[in-house]
Amino acid sequence: MNKEQLQKVLHDISAVKIAVVGDFCLDAYWFIDESKSEISIETGQATMPVKQQRYSLGGAGNVTSNLAAMGIKDVRAFGVIGPDPFGNEMVKVMHENGIDTRNLVVQEESWSTHVYTKPYIADAEQNRIDFGNFNALSNETADQLIGLLKNEVPQVDVIIINQQVLSGIHTEYFRKKLVEVIQYFPEKIFITDSRNYNGFYTGSYRKMNDSEAANLIGLEKDANDVVLYSEVKEAADLLYERYGKPLFITRGERGSVIVDENGVTDIHGLMIISKVDPVGAGDSYLAGAAATLAAGYNMQTAAQIGSYVAGVTVQKLFQTGTASPDEILQIGSDPDFVYSPELAEDIRHARYWQGTEIEIIKEWQKPLNISHAIFDHDGTISTLREGWEHIMQPMMIKAILGEHFQDADEALYHKVQTRVIDFIDKTTGIQTLVQMKGLVDLVKEFGQVPADQVLDEFGYKQIYNDELLKMVREREAKIANSELALEDFTLKNAVKLLETLYEAGVTLYLASGTDEEDVKNEARILGYDHLFKGGIYGAVGDVTKEAKKMVLDRILNTIGESETGQLATFGDGPVEIRETRKRGGATIGIASNEEKRHSLNEAKRSRLIKAGADIVIPDFSQLPKLLQLLNIQDKK
Repeated sequence: MNKEQLQKVLHDISAVKIAVVGDFCLDAYWFIDESKSEISIETGQATMPVKQQRYSLGGAGNVTSNLAAMGIKDVRAFGVIGPDPFGNEMVKVMHENGIDTRNLVVQEESWSTHVYTKPYIADAEQNRIDFGNFNALSNETADQLIGLLKNEVPQVDVIIINQQVLSGIHTEYFRKKLVEVIQYFPEKIFITDSRNYNGFYTGSYRKMNDSEAANLIGLEKDANDVVLYSEVKEAADLLYERYGKPLFITRGERGSVIVDENGVTDIHGLMIISKVDPVGAGDSYLAGAAATLAAGYNMQTAAQIGSYVAGVTVQKLFQTGTASPDEILQIGSDPDFVYSPELAEDIRHARYWQGTEIEIIKEWQKPLNISHAIFDHDGTISTLREGWEHIMQPMMIKAILGEHFQDADEALYHKVQTRVIDFIDKTTGIQTLVQMKGLVDLVKEFGQVPADQVLDEFGYKQIYNDELLKMVREREAKIANSELALEDFTLKNAVKLLETLYEAGVTLYLASGTDEEDVKNEARILGYDHLFKGGIYGAVGDVTKEAKKMVLDRILNTIGESETGQLATFGDGPVEIRETRKRGGATIGIASNEEKRHSLNEAKRSRLIKAGADIVIPDFSQLPKLLQLLNIQDKK
């Protein structure tokens, strides 16, 4: 959906009425500062001083929080709390979020409010302290809660059933009574999200994760097991046949699957560059999907909104996050999807064209008629900057650790190293300035550098560029002195491909995340700048202006709606592939080994497929076959 369509969905959602019946929990975050620790006189043990505490809603409470944050004015909570301070805190938090608590029942005996207490030292969660594990719901309380729910079902659009814990409200007696309510209101949509009783609530829609779905059809999976797409699809088909109601099956970063009368539909996952915390993501997805159904939209739209809500909340650390309409609009107006994750992560399933090294990811429905072609520079054509990651990685680690670089303990060093490697991998191909803006966030995240010593993105970029350009200038000098030649710093047959496309009348564009003057200079030194009649574009020192996006927009404006020409993009980074995929162009991923200048880089292959490449090649060594596939005639 486009931005205007998304805005309409969010507007319509604000008017719905939703009831949530389930296990309401409180997440307590206690941030410990050991600098104020002392030895207890009574125990002789070191104390754990809490510097800051924060409380947010969990379980069914997190679902209601997400609904309220989305702008829904009528959210009704149906659950049980204890006669304790945590119950009072839960009601207080709900009132602050505009959630209706009239139907929260207090059970005086054998019930403690469900609380997950999470002590943190730095950013590491310690052993959790739980309340409510010994709760026992009385039949009297169950009847009271069912009566309240039955009275208000006619007034709401959707009823969400949440089951979070075994010691919660979902006793055998309560479950039977709740099924009676579902059957009493067949015209209403009930959606069940249950860790232990997904198979019980006859007549309801269901939302579950892939492990739960697999287990329901007899495939033994735990939460850490990979559930193959074939297994998810099999589960979706069988469970829809079994229950006769639509299902949402979430798959983490691999997206989700929905099944209804139209069959099984895949919903792409979102590519998230920042650090994520998946706790509560399922509740966020459920809230977004349920609210969309309540507004009268179909399952596919509901799943898309659910994905956007979860995509926002997973980026909020140390909290069970929520997503506002503005945040949903921001992530959903121009989403970055993850395509074909199973294939990307398992090369054994690769399919190659006519015995070549050309891997076919998505088949073109008709022969291409390429009139415009965009090329990324570094790693696609040029290898002048080969090894930039080996310069950026230590530079980022030093920036994050600051004066602690030499004496940081091994655990912290490796944690920073892992985070940096992952960040570089995910941001390959975007502007250096944007990467450095991300570095600023990483420096703040680890907290090893005093706030007044943290540089901005321009300061860090200068440090990186100075180190990188030393290497580039040395290589340029070797070319100027005829010590090394063009072939030593370009991918196999890359220049020959450029020349062939140029002779075939294809307008060529060069777009890079490197500073524009540097890209132009390097293309001139390597001797092919004259081939790019469409122009050479790079970063201009403004993080709001992504060169590759700007060029794509310009080209599409040039082509217009005409079907006489097509756009193709060649690149080794996810940005150019993603942006071209969004615009309907052909995408050729170059999974290059820059050190050899030929051969496959499997890490690049994976991220290019996830970004949406139609085909993936290691280099241009099989140029005649590639030209044949691209429907380009070599006039030489």
